[in-house]
Amino acid sequence: MSSIPAYERDPRLTRLDTEVVAIGEQDGRPYAVLADTVLYPEGGGQPADHGSIAGVQVLDVQKSEEGIRHFLAEPVPVGPVTVELDFQRRFDHMQQHTGQHLLTAVADQQFGWHTVAFHLGERVCDIELDVPQLSAAQLEELEEAVAVEIRAARAVTARRVDEDEYQRLPVRTRGLPGGHTGSIRLVEIEGIDLNTCGGTHCASTAELEALKLLGTESMRGGTRLFYVAGRRLRRLHGAHHLRNAELRSLLGVSDDEVVERVSARLDQAKEAERTVRHLKDELATASAASMAADPARVLVAHWAKQDLPFLQRVAREIAALAPDRVVFLTCGDGADGAFVLGAGEESHVDLRALGAQVAEILGGRGGGSGTLFQGKATRLERREEAAEVVRG
Repeated sequence: MSSIPAYERDPRLTRLDTEVVAIGEQDGRPYAVLADTVLYPEGGGQPADHGSIAGVQVLDVQKSEEGIRHFLAEPVPVGPVTVELDFQRRFDHMQQHTGQHLLTAVADQQFGWHTVAFHLGERVCDIELDVPQLSAAQLEELEEAVAVEIRAARAVTARRVDEDEYQRLPVRTRGLPGGHTGSIRLVEIEGIDLNTCGGTHCASTAELEALKLLGTESMRGGTRLFYVAGRRLRRLHGAHHLRNAELRSLLGVSDDEVVERVSARLDQAKEAERTVRHLKDELATASAASMAADPARVLVAHWAKQDLPFLQRVAREIAALAPDRVVFLTCGDGADGAFVLGAGEESHVDLRALGAQVAEILGGRGGGSGTLFQGKATRLERREEAAEVVRG
């Protein structure tokens, strides 16, 4: 049996007959160690493969001192098994990872921008470059340079070399892991790049299909550059196209007019919000004046469609107009409500004690200081009972 696992010997192998040589549990998750595996363990910026062992779903694959642990949906026994790979997920990783090698090599050799980190995400990928910023023109130039190499269909190969040969080769690397012994795996893009890497890759740059740069953000004095490649790019483009079609239909405009129309609608919405706030302020002022005209010592009101800030505004207005009054205001419907107790400076009410009683009756919690006590209410059907307590 080869000491090199099947996922490295043949990255396109999707099924393997092998055996479970050890089983165990880690953090409540059952795992199996196999004699050989087609499932790549997480490492080098590439996520773990998914698949199945004896029909049981493999949720994660990680390296350990014991060997490669395959974390499972349920335990499997020691003995012969068949391992199957989710190749669609694997090939996506191959496209994104190979795309990173090509993008990094082109950025370095043609532009002098060095990659310091790489991340293969679930939706988009990114590399971190040691440049403070990149303009739109620079991104377009880089993307076109990468496209040239994709169209060139350059072979992508992997091989292992010993330490002596490694030292003689022009390898792009950030150094070997501490304590590394044995052979060193190199991945080469013909005529462009030679790099240390343990991941899985396409057989040719043509298999990338295309690579799209999505944008940048500043990070640690450098620039994080986002990209997608291959099928992931086609799916992203398809999703954007469908979204644009829905926006065109909703707005009744062409693609070129979508942003302008949405911007206009947002301006209208902001103006409408300002109008609503103004009207609510006027309503609160009018409601407070109307209630303050009532000679009752305790003033009670409920608004089904208002909110807590509205109640607070009314209570403050009444406190200013009638400082000897107490107000009990509620809003909302059912279990989603709020209440406010307000006491003017001349009312001589222990607002904190009274508020605690009201909150308990209304099934909520509250707090406050000075002339206001407010909180949530989940039993507004008991607000009349609470009002009686306020009235004393």
